[in-house]
Amino acid sequence: MEEAMAVGTTNIGFEEKLWQAADKLRSNMDAAEYKHVVLGLIFLKYVSDSFEEKYQVLLKEGYGDEEDRDEYLADNIFWVPKEARWSEIQKHATSADIGSVIDHAMEAIEHENHSLKGVLTKNYSRAELDKTRLGELVTLFTNIEVGSTAAQERDVLGRVYEYFLSKFASAEGKLGGEFYTPSCVVRTLVEMLEPFEGQIFDPACGSGGMFCQSARFVREHQGNIRDISIFGQESNPTTWKLAKMNLAIRQLEANLGKHNADSFHDDQHKTLKANYILANPPFNVSDWGGERVKEDIRWKYGVPPVGNANFAWLQHMIHHLSPAGGVCGTVLANGSLSSNTSNEGIIRKNMIIDDVIECIVSMPSQLFYSTGIPVSLWIMRKGKTEVSKNKVLFIDARKLGHMIDRKVRELSEHDIRKIADTYQNWRQGKEYEDVLGFCKEATIDDITAQDYILTPGRYVGIEQEDDDGEPFEEKMKRLTSELAEMFVKSHELEEEIRKKLGAIGYEI
Repeated sequence: MEEAMAVGTTNIGFEEKLWQAADKLRSNMDAAEYKHVVLGLIFLKYVSDSFEEKYQVLLKEGYGDEEDRDEYLADNIFWVPKEARWSEIQKHATSADIGSVIDHAMEAIEHENHSLKGVLTKNYSRAELDKTRLGELVTLFTNIEVGSTAAQERDVLGRVYEYFLSKFASAEGKLGGEFYTPSCVVRTLVEMLEPFEGQIFDPACGSGGMFCQSARFVREHQGNIRDISIFGQESNPTTWKLAKMNLAIRQLEANLGKHNADSFHDDQHKTLKANYILANPPFNVSDWGGERVKEDIRWKYGVPPVGNANFAWLQHMIHHLSPAGGVCGTVLANGSLSSNTSNEGIIRKNMIIDDVIECIVSMPSQLFYSTGIPVSLWIMRKGKTEVSKNKVLFIDARKLGHMIDRKVRELSEHDIRKIADTYQNWRQGKEYEDVLGFCKEATIDDITAQDYILTPGRYVGIEQEDDDGEPFEEKMKRLTSELAEMFVKSHELEEEIRKKLGAIGYEI
């Protein structure tokens, strides 16, 4: 992949064309509502394609077991009853009952596959959903193969699903961003933590992007996907369902709790001590119910303020880390790096003294659809190695990335590698050097001298600008001369404007 090529949503090809076609059918429907219509259909197409391929294999073998449910379950393929198969749905694409046909198909799949119980969208027959456009959407997806082995190898459905999630997040603005973390941010965390094997946990998992990228990392590095165990939690019921579908599409088994639940008040994984935690929790949440959990085993470093959940999230994650080198990478608003209000400064100080913070990365602005708040990556580890003990690596990545439209910035593959390689080289004790304006190794004493503030800019310094070779005195003489010329021109323009206004009876 070329250095300038983005890894997120720009270099995708047919996904974009598919989105443009699907979006045309949206008409006046709200993006938040349309999202579930489209993503539900994509999922239905996937399970049907996957089933159909296996069906044809069994049919050719001639043993008469193509309708044997167990043959499909043995290959981790969802069993699809006759009435739920895409070929049947396609037959009704132009009929008025297409909505009811799809609802019945979803119900049948849920009934036959208990892992999908209560997950699939089943309101396609509602009156406000235009059935002509729904039928056109079915026809559109009919021509796209997403569930075959070849398609799965290329992660066609995963790419489509991820791209559609990103586009819906963009269309929905702040609301959409609640369930979608830009893939370049997720990829950066994954490349830094390298989750090859063990338990991976996300206590605010949204639509499951952290898990999907982790699985992709394992596959790209010839690891075994069976060596990772996925645990997650999500409070929003519709987002929890999106995550279940997203993981099912990629054939990833996961424990997302018995139901959607709040991580602070209904921890679904109380005894979990994970090897890896990757998360993008909601920023600066003020109504997280902190007054109800003031006396809690998780608050090792201090009681988090009831008006901001940031340090509750950090301590919740540390609590769930394995003591044997467990590592956490999370996204957090920059205010947490320096805030001293309501006990936050004390908590941060105690975390620094206990040496659980390993790296802080200042990220570029405008990476998120949902917020313009500047963010940083926090890397926290239990049981640091000798190389990183009593030290923190600071990386200032604010100058990286490029704008993909007027509102959103994206990191390239090269940008992600620069951040991840800097961190990995440092913690492994190989080929690392401080770079003025970009990265700096600081000791606990250095951080103490800065009043326990973790803003990378305080440590990395300012990058030196290239000397253009022009002596200072000559440069100042030239610049003041140019400024004097500009002043003369401005006075001339001012006089001209006065004359024009005077001619029409207005004096200044």
